[in-house]
Amino acid sequence: MSHLQSPRQRLLGKTAIGLSAIWLTGAAVISIGLSTAGATPTKPAAPAKGDSFSFKLVPSPHIQGCLPHAGGNVTIRRTGINDTMTISIHGMPPNTGFDAFVIQQPLKPFGVSWYQTDVRAGSTGSGSATVRGVFSKETFSVSPGGTVTFAPTHQFHIGLWFNNPKVPFNINCEPGATSPIVTPFNGEQHAGVQALNTSQFVNKGPLAHFG
Repeated sequence: MSHLQSPRQRLLGKTAIGLSAIWLTGAAVISIGLSTAGATPTKPAAPAKGDSFSFKLVPSPHIQGCLPHAGGNVTIRRTGINDTMTISIHGMPPNTGFDAFVIQQPLKPFGVSWYQTDVRAGSTGSGSATVRGVFSKETFSVSPGGTVTFAPTHQFHIGLWFNNPKVPFNINCEPGATSPIVTPFNGEQHAGVQALNTSQFVNKGPLAHFG
């Protein structure tokens, strides 16, 4: 049997090869395109403006006289469906515990108050703690009934209290007091006086400016 091809057969063969090459190239392009579209980015997108908010904590009444360098900072970050709040303190007595609350009013009588976390000052008088929750213009408490009843009430301020009532008394943070002042601002409802707050926000507390 002869294996010689006519000119027409050779032309048809070259055309088939060319079309196959074009199809394979197109399929490869389509495959690469689909793979790229379905890939997971390795570098996370930068946070949008307004996803974090920072502000200072200032000394409560009489605290600056006994702790002249006392202060703190708070940073709130939006993390999806809720927030993280990082509280940092400095200029405090070494190795001292504090209790942080979200509160209705920055100074007495404080109003509705919600316990958040302990913050421990280490050997240098500095420390920090991070908690997760809702810390924004939507932060509120409500009691429709039960032992106490009150309408929805926003808490837009932050306050920190000495965990041990003896500490501020012993370093003369309570002028005129003859014994340690006891407040209910810790887990045992036996804390000291307030150390830091957000009273520099006059009209509404800092949480009202976030979210």
